Amino acid sequence: MGSTSSAAREAARPATTGRRGAVVAALMLSMALAALDATIVSTAVPQIVGDLGGFSVFSWLFSGYLLAVTVTLPVYGKLSDTFGRKPVLIAGSVVFLLGSLLCAVAWNMGALIAFRIVQGLGGGALQGTVQTLAADLYPLKDRPKIQSKLSTVWAVSAVAGPGLGGVLAAYADWRWIFLINLPIGAVALRLIVRHLHEPEREATAHARVDWAGALAVFACGGVLIAVVVLVERRAAEPIIPGWVWRRRTIAAVNLALGALGLLMVAPSVFLPTYAQSVLGLAPVAAGFVLSVWTLSWPVSAALSQHVYRRIGFRNTAMLGIGTAALILFAFPFLPYPGQAWQPTLLMLLLGAALGLFQLPLIVGVQSTVGWAERGTTTASVLFCRQTGQTIGAAVFGAVANGVLAARLGGAGDLDSVTRALDSGTAPEATRRAIADAVHAVYLGAAGAAALAFLVLLFLAPRKFPVLKD
Repeated sequence: MGSTSSAAREAARPATTGRRGAVVAALMLSMALAALDATIVSTAVPQIVGDLGGFSVFSWLFSGYLLAVTVTLPVYGKLSDTFGRKPVLIAGSVVFLLGSLLCAVAWNMGALIAFRIVQGLGGGALQGTVQTLAADLYPLKDRPKIQSKLSTVWAVSAVAGPGLGGVLAAYADWRWIFLINLPIGAVALRLIVRHLHEPEREATAHARVDWAGALAVFACGGVLIAVVVLVERRAAEPIIPGWVWRRRTIAAVNLALGALGLLMVAPSVFLPTYAQSVLGLAPVAAGFVLSVWTLSWPVSAALSQHVYRRIGFRNTAMLGIGTAALILFAFPFLPYPGQAWQPTLLMLLLGAALGLFQLPLIVGVQSTVGWAERGTTTASVLFCRQTGQTIGAAVFGAVANGVLAARLGGAGDLDSVTRALDSGTAPEATRRAIADAVHAVYLGAAGAAALAFLVLLFLAPRKFPVLKD
């Protein structure tokens, strides 16, 4: 496998101890918080803007949070390998709850955006460390069960977020969107403090944290990538170590899940607009068309263990992403305007395909490293997926706007089109233009799925080098 000496020393790291049921409950609550806060603000934007102003910059409420989560994932992964999972999860939870409290008392849009970034700095610990602890708590044969539970929590929370945000904004106050995190997070934090007990670690000379690398990651942008690489190559214990790219298995999974993040943007961002404009559905019905993939995804993920135990992690993931590519490619061939059951069926099938793809890769790559490297490995995988989503939002947004402009003679802007649809004044030409734009986005998503398939085919080993529990 070409593993480092630290992995060899700690391949048989003892499992985390304590009341496992209570710890799992805390992990699920933490995962629910991270998922909710990625979507819960969306339906309350009119109320927030009406109270605080700042309509021109409100999109940073989402991108600021997601960016903070993305850039902190590798940092928390390295810290959890150095100091243990428990202190990192506790610190991240405290930062997340502090950010939630500050958001609830924000006095203008600038302050709210800044406090959302604080939330995201803690949210990175919730996402990465929860996934790593799930692998610590269970041996390989039982990991699909806990991962499917976490996937279900994520899916349900992400779908429920917009609805819950709308209810709180309409019948209470938008500030309760953030205050509701406090009691839930407090329960999760108490369970972690009382019931999660990790084996004591021996102090070593290698337990040094690359804080310079961490700061470089926080500031990472296109112009600073070279700086990050330079700093990390010279660091004794880098935040993003080179071995996550030198090992074929981890590098392949990183790239494949980066492509997953890219393709997920197509349905999650553009399908609701398609359902309302082209199919003429109400917002609630349009949300259902999107949400059905969260029903089949966790079921497929839970059943994937029966497949990868027969044909292996790589082949199972290739089966899933290959099927997903065909489903995404079929979307542009739906009849216009079509019936609601047609995209709904495709989304149900897409969720099942992606469940076969993602979970075997996460379980498989976590099983190729020892305790001392599992946090860094998991964080690198999630970091790549989040990065794919960030890139996908920018690229597919440009594609959609470009198609709209071409179809509408230069007047096509996605936001203005959506406003026209909300007012019920969208002409037939606009509806057709939106259909063409979404079709182009789905073709791009199909290309991303095909890219993931090729990465697994040519880069990933046929059999993952799994370590014994």
